[in-house]
Amino acid sequence: MRKSRLKALIDLLDDPDNLVFESVERELLKENYSIIPALEEKWENSFDETCQERIENLIQDLQFKKTKNLLKSWMFSREKDLLEGFLTIDRFQYPDVNQAGVRHKIEKLKNEVWLELNDSLTLLEKTTILNHFLFNIHGFSINHNNLQSPQNCYLNQLLDTKKGNPLSLSLFYTIVARQLGLPARFTDFPKNPLIAIVDGDLAKRVHGKDTPSDVLFYINASNKGSIASRKEVNYHLKKNNYTPVEKFIEPLSDLSFIHRLLETLCDSFRSVGFAEKEERIEELLSLFKGTMGEK
Repeated sequence: MRKSRLKALIDLLDDPDNLVFESVERELLKENYSIIPALEEKWENSFDETCQERIENLIQDLQFKKTKNLLKSWMFSREKDLLEGFLTIDRFQYPDVNQAGVRHKIEKLKNEVWLELNDSLTLLEKTTILNHFLFNIHGFSINHNNLQSPQNCYLNQLLDTKKGNPLSLSLFYTIVARQLGLPARFTDFPKNPLIAIVDGDLAKRVHGKDTPSDVLFYINASNKGSIASRKEVNYHLKKNNYTPVEKFIEPLSDLSFIHRLLETLCDSFRSVGFAEKEERIEELLSLFKGTMGEK
């Protein structure tokens, strides 16, 4: 859109006629995120509360539109980088999130752990060292005092407060683990996910050539990275009548991981009564229809 036309439309945002505003709104929402600075300038120079409210709503709509497009692009990308997916969800609440700053914090943390690792260590030993740094030294934990807060679902908040929910903490753990070369995968264990360490060849050597799974062991990020065997996990599921067992302990795709994070965020907004945000998260969830069979 030409600058002159954009300016003319924005100047009409304070028109008292609702029909004029609705027409202007439709035109502006056809545009992308790039027009937000012009809208912000209009807001700063306006003394009309109605106009300012209209601009605020328009900006939120445009920001959501960008987040939705970014999520869609991530979903259909070849790599589906998990950190990128997590940061895309951050943009829902924090459209100007400092992604470079988030990446720097994770890189710094990863390097701390990496200095303590060497090739002679087993995957179990490397996991134990990672657990020590994340949970003992840095103090990451579940936010039991306010578990339903939507803030628990955002990576930037997790890094700032060291508090999250089972999904966000597991996502964060998986991202750091992978950057350290650990083959970490998501499993949709009931109530909170478990992180599976997966190595098919090693699993056959450790558990026998007839083992039905490539999983070596499981990590519970919600409990300071406690480690469980397949036998222990199977016992818990059968004892609590969860069937089929494989549904809850076999690794799923990163697409499923982000989908579950959005479901958790949706539940959080519902629990605190933010109906409008809940509806928008449901709109993001609708993008996943027909894609969840991917492994």
